[in-house]
Amino acid sequence: MTKEIKIGGIKIGGGNLIRVQSMTNTDTKNIKSTVAQIKRLEKAGCEIIRISIPDKESAEAIKEIKKKINIPVVADIHFDHTLAILSIKNGADKIRINPGNIGSEEKVLEIIKEAKKAKIPVRIGVNAGSLKKDIKYNLQIKSNNETANKMVASLMEHLEFFEKNDFFDIVISLKSADVNETVEAYRLISKVRDYPLHLGITEAGTEKSGLIKSAVGLGILLYEGLGDTIRVSLSAAPEEEIFAAYRILDVAGRRKHGVEIISCPTCARTEIDVIKLAKKIEQKTKYIKIPLKIAIMGCVVNGPGEAKEADIGITGSKNFGVIFKNGKIIKKVPKNKVMKIFEKELENMIKENKR
Repeated sequence: MTKEIKIGGIKIGGGNLIRVQSMTNTDTKNIKSTVAQIKRLEKAGCEIIRISIPDKESAEAIKEIKKKINIPVVADIHFDHTLAILSIKNGADKIRINPGNIGSEEKVLEIIKEAKKAKIPVRIGVNAGSLKKDIKYNLQIKSNNETANKMVASLMEHLEFFEKNDFFDIVISLKSADVNETVEAYRLISKVRDYPLHLGITEAGTEKSGLIKSAVGLGILLYEGLGDTIRVSLSAAPEEEIFAAYRILDVAGRRKHGVEIISCPTCARTEIDVIKLAKKIEQKTKYIKIPLKIAIMGCVVNGPGEAKEADIGITGSKNFGVIFKNGKIIKKVPKNKVMKIFEKELENMIKENKR
C-alpha cells in the first residue's frame, strides 16, 4: 500500500479512492475561460485539476481561479523554478515538476523549501521523451525494457535528492506514449518506493485510439493493484478524459462510478435500432454519478435474460418496446413511446438511489 498524501481537501494513497484528474487546455491567465472549463470538468466528475503555468501572469491567476472552483489545483511547471515558487505563494495545492528540466539542484531545492513551508506535495513526473543522457543511478532491480529502466533510474536520482533534503510529501509518475514502457516503469518503482502513483499514458492519441491505448496500459496497472490518481490523456475535450477514466476504473474493478452500458452487437434477430438507442442513452447518462448498469438489447426473446445483471434495460420488436429490470419485463409499451417511458423509469430509479 502506498503512503497517504493530502492534496487540498482530498487524500490519496493509503487505501483511499483512486482519484480522477484532468488538465485544462485554456490560457490559464484567462481566468474566466479557465474557471468555466474547470466547472464543466467538476460537473463531469473531475476531482483534481492540473493547469499549465507558462508565465508569471498564469501563476498569479491561481489565486483568483481557486476562489471560484471546488477542487484542488495542481500547477504544472517546466523549466522555470520561479514559476513554481510563485504558484505555491498563490495557493497551488500541489506542484508538478520534472526536476531534470528545472536547471539545477539548487533551483529544485528552492522549490522543495517553499513546498515544505506551504505543506503541499510535489509530483515528480518523469517522461520517456525527456530523459537526460547522463543518468548515473544504478538500479538493483531491472526490467527487460531498457527505456523503463532509464525512466526509473532517472526518477530515483530525483527522489534521493528530495529525500536527502527531508522532503517526502511526494507523488510520482512515469509516463511514456508506449504502453509497455509505462507498465514496466510503474511495476519497477512500486517495488522500491511507496509514494502514491499518478497513472497515465502520455500523449495517448485521439478520443478513440487514445482511449484504447490508455485502457490497455492503465487496465494492466489497475488490475495489478497500482495507482492512486489517474488521467486519461486524449486529444479531445477534457470532459472526455473524465468519462474515459471512470469507465476504465469501473471495468478494472477499482472504483464504481456512473453508468455502465451493456449493449448487444446486433444480429439478424434485431428488430430495434440498438446502435442508435445505445448512443442516445450513453449520451444522456454520461455524467450520472450513481453506479448503474443499463442494457440495450436487440431482441425480446433473449435480451432481458442475457442482460439480467442490468439494473434497467430496454429492448423491443417491430411493434412494441420492452422495459425490464434485473432480467424481468416490467412494461410493454408502444414502440414510439419506449424511449420516453424508459427515461421516466430511469429518472425514478436515480431518485430512489439518492435517498
